[in-house]
Amino acid sequence: MSDRTFYVTTPIYYVNARPHIGHAYTTIVADALARRQRLLGDKTYFLTGTDEHGQKIERSAAAAGVQPQTFADQVSGSFAGLWRRMGITHDDFIRTTSSRHKQAVQHLFATLYERGFIVLRSYTGQYCVSDEAFVDVAPGEPCPECGRITETLSEENFFFKLSAFQRPLLDLIESGQLAITPETRRNEVLSFLQGGLKDLSISRSSFTWGIPVPEPAASTAAQKHVIYVWMDALANYITALGYGSSNEDLFNAFWPANVHLVGKEIIRFHCIYWPALLLALNPELQHKSSEAPPALAAERHSAWARKWLPQAITAHGWLLFEESKMSKSRGNIVRTETILDAFGPLCPPPEAATDAASTQPQRDLFASDVLRYFLLREIPFGQDGSFSFDALITRYNADLANGYGNLVSRALNMITQYFGGSIPSPSLDHDGGQDPARRECGAMAEAIRDDFQAMQTRLHPLFDRFAFHDYLLEVMRLISRIDNFLSASAPWKLAKSSDEEDRRDLATTLFVSAQGIRLATALLHPVLPFATARVWAQLGLGSIEDAAAQGRLKMLHWAEFKPGTQLGALTTIFPRADKGLAQKMTEMESSIAPASTPSIGTEPAAALAAAAAKQEEPTANPSISIDDFARVEMRVARIAVAERIPKADKLLRLEVELGDERRQILSGIAEWYTPEDLLGRRIIVITNLAPRKMRGLESHGMLLAASQDGGKPYLATVPEEAPLGSRLK
Repeated sequence: MSDRTFYVTTPIYYVNARPHIGHAYTTIVADALARRQRLLGDKTYFLTGTDEHGQKIERSAAAAGVQPQTFADQVSGSFAGLWRRMGITHDDFIRTTSSRHKQAVQHLFATLYERGFIVLRSYTGQYCVSDEAFVDVAPGEPCPECGRITETLSEENFFFKLSAFQRPLLDLIESGQLAITPETRRNEVLSFLQGGLKDLSISRSSFTWGIPVPEPAASTAAQKHVIYVWMDALANYITALGYGSSNEDLFNAFWPANVHLVGKEIIRFHCIYWPALLLALNPELQHKSSEAPPALAAERHSAWARKWLPQAITAHGWLLFEESKMSKSRGNIVRTETILDAFGPLCPPPEAATDAASTQPQRDLFASDVLRYFLLREIPFGQDGSFSFDALITRYNADLANGYGNLVSRALNMITQYFGGSIPSPSLDHDGGQDPARRECGAMAEAIRDDFQAMQTRLHPLFDRFAFHDYLLEVMRLISRIDNFLSASAPWKLAKSSDEEDRRDLATTLFVSAQGIRLATALLHPVLPFATARVWAQLGLGSIEDAAAQGRLKMLHWAEFKPGTQLGALTTIFPRADKGLAQKMTEMESSIAPASTPSIGTEPAAALAAAAAKQEEPTANPSISIDDFARVEMRVARIAVAERIPKADKLLRLEVELGDERRQILSGIAEWYTPEDLLGRRIIVITNLAPRKMRGLESHGMLLAASQDGGKPYLATVPEEAPLGSRLK
């Protein structure tokens, strides 16, 4: 065990609905990272859990006819139960309704209040219940994040002086000390910061389901307040480690976190609100005045940040089903349980199995491996990715059944058949004589041996960069390379010969193939923990979990695999899946979906592109009145976020700042502009168009541009000094 520590977290999942594979995706990534760091010998702590407070939970519980705590217990239990079925190796499961968390959050609030960073004010604004956040929109307008209609809320609130931390956060992010990945998310955060920060409301008095504001702050308010759900939730990363308790050993050992894994839709909360709260804990910033806190020298912020800010915040994209983000409101959720129940029966039972109940844990872990592999192999981390049952089955059959599983079966069965199940002794230094085929196979075997350790050196950094897609692609290339070597050597032909050289080549071929399988299995272990444990045992190497714990998977060496090692009992690893399984999973989902679930994402791509083009190109009209023109509201905006929409060649998703608000606009200009071309541009936006939905996303406005004969649109721009949100007349 090394002296290094590794602390990885998932976001804690909101209990307004049961888990789906979008939640599983984040948790699988964290589990793979934690498993790998453990096999590298690092002291590792992996945290997940559930976020259980807020107005939305209070309302959901009322609609269900139960108390909020009962509602939270049920849904939180479904998350914890699913992670058990999947073999997730978290070290802690934090719940925000637990007493340890409540006490620590109150300690955090009281500390910031005592130091002058929390003040009491009255506030009226538009509140999005779905996102549990105030948003800068006019009454009756939808939330710019989720598109739901906001509510006007007037109440006395405690405010955190977020505005004081704009410059320190900019410095820390621009310097790379607070690392945000991928680059598009970093640019989004920087753009938001550059637009200025307002103080953050961190309490609510309009509902009661939350952690009460502690004394002495509570006595200064006219009403009872609960702590804002996002402050409550974000604090879980330190409360789970014992912050604010009588035992802070875990906190001292593992904080700051190495990486917070988050979805891209909550990047602002994690990259602005959370670091600002942590910076405010710096005792050198303590003050009592109502003014903004005094600026600290950059090196002082930097020194505190090294001790208190997470080292990295990494955002993954959305998991799309039928081209739309999975969500309860859209009715397009895919449950992880459906995949476990459908793929589980494919798992070959152990010899000692007596009934279905005894094999259920193995079935769940087998199916979990299938989902783990698909999500990490199919989706480049940080980008949106598509999920479908057909794609899952296709990838499973191609890479696992026909690839890895088939190679293991072929090679180990031939070792059993030709060498009594004992790893044969190779002769790699034999030059092959005058036979060209024999010389070629010998060269292939030597190349595999010579590249054995170098390949591990090349692949490990990919995992460190969250490049799971590329990492698994390289492992599959190794498997294909071993498979090609096995086919070229044709051991089934060599086994029929009594020639001494053929017998020597047969032994070499099967030894090298087993070595390749050993290497691929070690590399795949963080991703396929159940399947690789079976293969490792079949190789006669015992428990792969023990090998990982002892650091023997950190870097494999050729000489460690001894000829004469006796193989374990052989079973099929990945049987082929029938295409009919897709229909079975669809029916399983349909059987639990509400009858009113809308059809999502069925529009053909051509129709979507046409709709986008139509939105961006006004219909020609030879004559309009001044009254018609006056109805068009045009405002100055800045493009804060620009990104491509998967499988929509012409569409870009933009987020534009209009001074007092931020809204999403879809624009069919991807053919002429890259996202990088657009970031930061000051443009003109038509803001009073009715919202329209494309690719499951709502567009709230249109960019003003000019083009000729359908050619490149030239965006109408304005000087930098034009105030954001100002109206054109």
